[in-house]
Amino acid sequence: MVLRRNGVAKELARSSASVLIFLAFAAAFAPKAASLVRAQSADTSTSTIQAQIDDSTAHINQLNAEISQLQTQLDATTKQKQTLQSAVQALNLNIQKITKSITLTQAQIAQKDSQISSLTGNITVTAGKIGASQGAVAESLRELHQLDDESLATVLMSGGTLSAFFDQAASLAALRSDLGNHIEDLSSLKSDLLTSRTAAQQKRADLAALKQNLAEQKQGLAVARDAQNELLAETKNKESNYQALIAQKKAEEAQFEQDLLRYEQQLNLTVSSGALPPPGPEFIWPVANPKITQYFGNTPFATKNPQIYSGHGHTGIDLRASPGTPVHAARSGVVVGTGDTDLTCRYASFGRWIFIQHDDGLSTIYAHLSVILVSSGQHVATGELIGYSDTTGYATGPHLHFGVYATSGTKIASFPSAGCRPKMFTIPVGTLSAYLNPLTYLPPIGQ
Repeated sequence: MVLRRNGVAKELARSSASVLIFLAFAAAFAPKAASLVRAQSADTSTSTIQAQIDDSTAHINQLNAEISQLQTQLDATTKQKQTLQSAVQALNLNIQKITKSITLTQAQIAQKDSQISSLTGNITVTAGKIGASQGAVAESLRELHQLDDESLATVLMSGGTLSAFFDQAASLAALRSDLGNHIEDLSSLKSDLLTSRTAAQQKRADLAALKQNLAEQKQGLAVARDAQNELLAETKNKESNYQALIAQKKAEEAQFEQDLLRYEQQLNLTVSSGALPPPGPEFIWPVANPKITQYFGNTPFATKNPQIYSGHGHTGIDLRASPGTPVHAARSGVVVGTGDTDLTCRYASFGRWIFIQHDDGLSTIYAHLSVILVSSGQHVATGELIGYSDTTGYATGPHLHFGVYATSGTKIASFPSAGCRPKMFTIPVGTLSAYLNPLTYLPPIGQ
């Protein structure tokens, strides 16, 4: 009777084990079912967000097309004869372009926000699925450990049957197979989670860059509006006044070049050719989407105006840059000087300028700026915003003058202005061989 009861007890224990296995499977799949419901809800939310992203993409494409059209009109206007009407029209187009660019950047920011929200939702759902899979794996491992403890001899001696043992073995094999599937799913989910997190981090970095770009564009818009107001105030909206202003600028620049040439002839600076890097990209372009409007050396404009360039040609390159265009450091370095030649003699020279010394034996100058955002002694990183372009100094049209100098043959010096006595100019100067062609050290446009 005791043996009979022991057999019943063992059978009940095996039955209980089967029930536990069933419950374990149920516990494993129930969270997955709940996760599936959450995933379906998340999918619905993701679909809504994706629709918003698609709409914003269409809007962004439209804004890019409109900006491109405005730039085409702006290019056509700047090629026209220099008149007050064309100058005002160019400023109006530039303001429209910057305003449209601000709208574009705001749309891009909204799109990045939507993409981050979508990725955050994916991360939450994936993390939930990982938690469910981890629970299922843990439960399966416990059941496997329990079943592995019972050998054939143990089952038979406890009153079990061979058929029951094989049933239990089949259950064990199924449980192991399910455990393998859980582990494979868990590995895949972890990979998905890492991918989503990496994508979200990149989107956040893109968002930060867009917000910085937006701040730059808003400041650039203020500069462009100031330039327009200043032009209208100076000319009193009269063409004759505008042409007189252009003539005054040319005269002041011609006098400045004579002053500079006399001073440079007295310099005892020399350029050590061994200190110069070999030709090749040393710098990045200081403005976005660069377009050269005047090259280095004896360009047609320089040779047609020898009274301005003293016969030795253009000392840098001019880049298209409407008032308010952000200007960035072409390479990391130390700001060794900034200044404003208009304080000495208006329209004569660089206007507001920045001079940066780099670690490769070269220095760079950025001229005709409206706003200077750095100071002497400051270290700047490659691509760092240092100012905004304008038409200060000698600039009959908006542009950025970008020059490259051999550091060994250059210094910042002061010399008297014959045209605006008794004031002194303070600018970077160098021996003739210190002026280098910037294109020697810039990447090809478009790279």
